[in-house]
Amino acid sequence: MTIRVLLADDQALLRATFRILIDSVEDLTVVAEAADGQEAVDLTAEHRPDVVVMDIRMPNLDGVAATAAICSRPELSDTHILVLTTFENDENVAKALRAGASGFLGKGVRPEELLSSIRTVAAGDALLSPAATRALVTRFLASPDTDGFLALPDAVKALTDREREVTTLAAYGRSNAEIAERLVLSPLTVRSHIQRAMTKLNARDRAQLVVIAYQSGLVKPHTAS
Repeated sequence: MTIRVLLADDQALLRATFRILIDSVEDLTVVAEAADGQEAVDLTAEHRPDVVVMDIRMPNLDGVAATAAICSRPELSDTHILVLTTFENDENVAKALRAGASGFLGKGVRPEELLSSIRTVAAGDALLSPAATRALVTRFLASPDTDGFLALPDAVKALTDREREVTTLAAYGRSNAEIAERLVLSPLTVRSHIQRAMTKLNARDRAQLVVIAYQSGLVKPHTAS
């Protein structure tokens, strides 16, 4: 199955470079390009891509607001957002994650890393390394969401003990394989627990599960390891 990608960046040269790279592999294809945030929202509604590669800084509507607009639409729930940033402002990255982004990359990303990252978020997995997660959580994600992007669900209380345990380890940036090894479970069982927790918490994907885990107080920043 081909993964359909929308590129949203105000730099035409960067979009063209990314298009050539993405279209050079068999399992990915670019279906549209947007030069600003509002165009990204409109074209996402029109084309229903699997992944939007979204720049943070764009005219008319920035990447954070565009991400929030896309992720607030139930009919676009199958579209995942991969944010591009220069890492100059971690707060913007945190806001994008709260708004519904599945992960983030620096604009200096290697070609093979970009392709791999698109595949990762298309599969519903978070693109959040343990180190990046800890840095963001310590500064931004653990505080209440004052922007209203992501409501804190009472459903956290409905998680089973095992779902809480698995969610906690996922929030530390652990992969399914790492969680499985630590809890002596199969990776498939871990994935099932993750999926059930996401359903109960109304999380779009694994990245949102991580954000909810910290913002709800289920996981404390100082306990991350």
